[in-house]
Amino acid sequence: MSLPETVIPCAQIVEKGDADRFRTVMAAPVAARAKLFPLYAMNIEASRAPWVTKEALIAEMRLQWWRDVLEEIATANDVRKHEVSTPLAMVLTPTQAQRLDEYIAARRWDIYRDAFEDQAHFDAYIDQTAGHLMWTACEMLGADAQAESSVRDLAFVAGTAAFLRAVPTLAEEGRIPLLDGTDAGVTALAQRALDRLTRPKVAKAAQPALWPAIGAGKTLAQVIRDPGAVAEARLDQGLTPFRLARTALTGRLAL
Repeated sequence: MSLPETVIPCAQIVEKGDADRFRTVMAAPVAARAKLFPLYAMNIEASRAPWVTKEALIAEMRLQWWRDVLEEIATANDVRKHEVSTPLAMVLTPTQAQRLDEYIAARRWDIYRDAFEDQAHFDAYIDQTAGHLMWTACEMLGADAQAESSVRDLAFVAGTAAFLRAVPTLAEEGRIPLLDGTDAGVTALAQRALDRLTRPKVAKAAQPALWPAIGAGKTLAQVIRDPGAVAEARLDQGLTPFRLARTALTGRLAL
């Protein structure tokens, strides 16, 4: 069994734009790949929209284009033809499309140079981006609704770890990524996330959707031991080929 032709461009986008997620999908069964590649390709296209231009209005228009796509999927209207939107429409339910609209809206923070308003704003950003993405992936692969809370906890861990890895790049772009950039503040942020570390109980078929979180716990533990590693871009790689292989073989997340 091979990937549908319509999904191949999505796989190529993920391969170029998110090597870690590409590895997790390629380690999953082909049936899962056909669903995950369009979702993850959308994630790449939307997440980089604020960064391909310095014009805020153009960035807003790029994100609005994706919101329009998701509205078309949610309302069962004809979906505009595009190498990602076309296969995405084939795997998303209307409810999932509505959820991902909130994901796109949260990405507006990436356009501007404003700091997060408070801890609740940061938490909402991580949940609406990393949380919505991971839960949608799990749900697409058959996860039961009872697992949503634990999946979102794990996504918060992974999302915070990924955000901390991005801090040096965000700072170089003139952004204010952290509410408290002191060692104490960075340590506290990592600890808050690490306190939510969990291994969600989902059906075997849905487990590949959790694999992007591999190694996130070790990254956060490193931050707690050595908060200076954040600004100096010395953080643990997180998802390594060894950790992915061990997870795929044993069925236990290497966190």
